[in-house]
Formats: sequence, C-alpha cells, structure tokens
Amino acid sequence: MPPSILVLGGGPDAERDVSIKSAHFISLALREAGLVAHNQTIDRLNIDQLRALSGEVIFPALHGGWGEGGPLQDLLEADGRPFVGSMSLAARHAMDKIATKFTARSLDIPTPEVRLLDVRDTVCPLSLPVIIKPVHEGSTVGLFVCSTPDDWARARARIDEQRASGVDERVYMIEPCVQRPGGRKARELTVGIIDGRPLPVIEITPAEGLYDYEAKYTRNDTAYLVEPRLPPGVTERIQRQTVELARAMGVRHLARADFMLDADNDAPGSESVTAWFLEINTLPGFTDHSLVPMAARHAGVPMPALCKRLVEMAVRDHAA
Repeated sequence: MPPSILVLGGGPDAERDVSIKSAHFISLALREAGLVAHNQTIDRLNIDQLRALSGEVIFPALHGGWGEGGPLQDLLEADGRPFVGSMSLAARHAMDKIATKFTARSLDIPTPEVRLLDVRDTVCPLSLPVIIKPVHEGSTVGLFVCSTPDDWARARARIDEQRASGVDERVYMIEPCVQRPGGRKARELTVGIIDGRPLPVIEITPAEGLYDYEAKYTRNDTAYLVEPRLPPGVTERIQRQTVELARAMGVRHLARADFMLDADNDAPGSESVTAWFLEINTLPGFTDHSLVPMAARHAGVPMPALCKRLVEMAVRDHAA
C-alpha cells in the first residue's frame, strides 16, 4: 500500500500565496499518480502541531526564509517522517545568497561580486547599474534595480524607512547587473535538477523589465524557451555547474539554479562567454507557471510522475 502524503503549503513568508498554489498543484498531481494526498495550509507551526497532522510522508511546498531556509526543515527532522527536499543545513546554506556565492567561487563557478548594503553609503560601492536584494529571500521579493544615482538614493531611503518603522529587518546585498555588449540586458537562464540529474535549460524573457514576482506568478506575458540555442558549451557547462554546486552544498531531491548570460549566440568563442550564477533554490515553485515542472515535462516526466518520484526519493533516503 503506497504511503499517504501530507502536502504543506502557506507559511509566514512573503511567498505564502505562491506556496498555497504550489501545494494545490502538487496534491492534484499526487492524486493523479494514484497516491493518497491531502494538503494542509499552515502558518508558523511548532513540533507538536506538526506531529498532529496526518500523513506518512511530508511534501513541503513552502517558499521563503522560514519554509525553505531551515526552520521548517529543523521541525521536519525532529518529526521523524520522510520528507521531500533538503535537510536543514543545506536549506540554510542555499537561502543565504552570499554563503552560496562563496561555495560557487570555491568550485570556480563565476558569480557577480557582492557587497552588503549600508544605507549610510551615499554612493554605491559598485558601478551602476546594480541590483539590491535581500540576502535571505526568494522570488525577487524586496528587490530594487538601481540604474542611476537617483535610483540608488530612493532605494536606500525606502529600505531605511522600512527598517525605522520595524517593518523590515532584512539584510540586503548589492550585486552588479550582468549585461550583454552595448549595455543590453543579459539573458536569463535556469537549470533544474532532480535527484542529482540536470533538466533541460530554460531561457526566460519577460515582456518588459525584470523577471520579478508579477512576471513569475501573476502575468501571462513572460516567454519561456526550453532548450534555447546558446553559444557552444554553455548548456553543458551550466548543467554541470548546477549539479556540482548542489552536491557540494548537500542539496537533495530537487533544486533550481539561476544564471545570467552575458553574450549572444554569435559570440566569438566560448572562452569569451560567461554564464554568471546568481542563486540556487531548494524548494522551487510547483505552480502552473513554475519552471522545474516545465523542464521535467519537456524531458518526458509529467507533473504526476515528477511528484511521485520525489515522494519515492524521500522514502528511499529516509530508509537509508
């Protein structure tokens, strides 16, 4: 008899609504795969509340610092049931974008330089344009694009205002905007992995501006190209780098890494082309807009089979 699955959604983080949608689609997929599954929307719970929820295997579908970045994983480990996704140590590592960059650099994976934001700095410590974003967040939550000194001043003032009011206690980092020749926007690429194997690369082209929260989850004008034509060697390189990074960090079952490519297809040679690693997500989205299910489907693994495989991995690794 297959195990019953408890799918957790919600959580206290900024991505709560997306998490609820992910849990909904995962539950539907598991039922379509012939498994008994029910989803439970939670806020921030304790170990006693978690143990009171029924289900033999837990499939967390939470995104953000609490649900994806270690605290929930601490509870799942203490609970003792098999669960999908990384253990707490790897989850904390991946949620810390700066720590992840250090690991990437130790593996010779190119990643843009980084500075911590100090709102007392009247001049940006890196050359504009830059991105300001929280160190411990996902889905471009709290992100600022600064192309001019005025943008920089407005971003600093906004963050300072939020901190002074007690609304925002996040630590922010500054990162250069990766660009193609002529100052054109870099190409956004993402690589999913399932059980240590890379999925097809997806290129993301927002209708305008950044691939922000709205472009990811609420609008339908973002273009996704699976297995795009890239300069020679780039596809294999970023797939290999994603697998190596996940292995070095102890990430298990699934993840998605994001890159920015600084060249067109007709770049003069692969040695002049750099795909810049940005971050890795250990519980990527599973909505109808989400990229890991999209890439898996292109590789011949539909959503029901993908979710069932992830449950099987959780049971396998728990037994081991």
